[in-house]
Amino acid sequence: MLNLSYNILTTLEQFPGKNLHVLDIQSNLLQGPILSTCLNPQIPNPPQFLKLFLISENKLTGNIPSLICNWSSLIVLDLSRNSLSGTIPECLGNFSDSLKFMNLQMNNFYGKIPDTFMYDNQLRNLFLNDNQLEGSLPRSLANCSSLEVINLGNNKLTDAFPHWLASLTRLQVLILQFNGLHGSMPNSIASCNFSALRIIDLSRNELTGPLPTKLFQNLRAMRDVPEETYTGSKFFWTGRDSFSYDEDPTYVNVTTKRSELKLVKTWAIFTAMDFSNNLFCGHIPEELGELISLQALNLSHNNFTGPIPPSYGNLVALESLDLSSNKLGGRIPSQLTNMTFLEVLDLSENDLVGPIPNGKQFDTFENDSYSGNLGLCSFPLSKQCDNQEGPKPPGPMFVTHEGTSAIPFIWKVAMMGYGCGVVLGLSIGYIVFTTRRPWWIVRKIERDWQKNVTKWIRRNGKRKN
Repeated sequence: MLNLSYNILTTLEQFPGKNLHVLDIQSNLLQGPILSTCLNPQIPNPPQFLKLFLISENKLTGNIPSLICNWSSLIVLDLSRNSLSGTIPECLGNFSDSLKFMNLQMNNFYGKIPDTFMYDNQLRNLFLNDNQLEGSLPRSLANCSSLEVINLGNNKLTDAFPHWLASLTRLQVLILQFNGLHGSMPNSIASCNFSALRIIDLSRNELTGPLPTKLFQNLRAMRDVPEETYTGSKFFWTGRDSFSYDEDPTYVNVTTKRSELKLVKTWAIFTAMDFSNNLFCGHIPEELGELISLQALNLSHNNFTGPIPPSYGNLVALESLDLSSNKLGGRIPSQLTNMTFLEVLDLSENDLVGPIPNGKQFDTFENDSYSGNLGLCSFPLSKQCDNQEGPKPPGPMFVTHEGTSAIPFIWKVAMMGYGCGVVLGLSIGYIVFTTRRPWWIVRKIERDWQKNVTKWIRRNGKRKN
């Protein structure tokens, strides 16, 4: 094993032996073609036992030498993040029965991807993203039954959605963003599995038509609660015939929370779906609400119509939801407040109406989450809803009549009560003195009346004298 990584080497003057198993010279300043910089062309069959060849993050140029195809014991090939160009040799699809990791990303390769992947090979991770590759996706990828990660994003590929990849039962990450994929996703895709898929990115293509609803019913890895364990490929040399890789040299980029997130290792416990910037139409499927482990969902910049399904409130693990720039209508379902982990919400540029739900995470979102929806109202917008005005404080109860001044209702009630009391008192008095019953009341009243009358006569008599 020879590890010269993270130095400032500009060339490797002599290839270090035929029996070398691991050569790690990544993150240096190596320049020029691989053949003259790192390999000794005078050795006809350099290291037959080389298993890991890591030369990423340098300044290498030129083509991939066909000499590499002689390394039949190779497990990891990492030529990423250089300035290599030319076409990818056809032999890279079948030169090694043991190759598990191929990383050619972020170079200048062009032409077609070799369609020479042999049946039942050991390839687990394939990174060809950020090049200038064109043409169709090679159908021989379906032979790679151990594939876990496919990243072909940021190329010039033109093809329909590769539903035939559903036969790869271990596939966890599928990134095809920023290509020329076109056409609709046919209903026949419903028979596809994709049961292990955790990250799917089809953004910035030209895919059309409605989303096939049964596709989401088959995404079992997104429906189950994720386990916080890393199950991806790990390799490094620990002995004569034993390999383990403690630090994954790869990462995948996903767009979430309005920014690009680099996932190193953690892609195996992260779930995301990005179908943004396409031409999809129709209603967004309710079945998406069954993917309870989904953490990022982006359906923005399409032509989706109809309401937001209330079932999205079941996405309790969701941290980022972007449905902006569609033609969605109706009200925002109050069930969305159940998404207590939601950090970023973008519903802007739609036709949503009615009050914005409040409570929990929805109390933290600002105006830009809802801009471009003229029918929305209530917090955090300044526009208030007519049917959401709070109850007015009780004022004095007035009864108004045409042509008369307002009479306080409370005084009218008092006057009615007073009048009723007078009438009731006079009625009782009349009955008592007419029937002379009960006698003790009559007698008491007569005695008091006679006494008062006598006092009045005496008082008046004294005044006259």
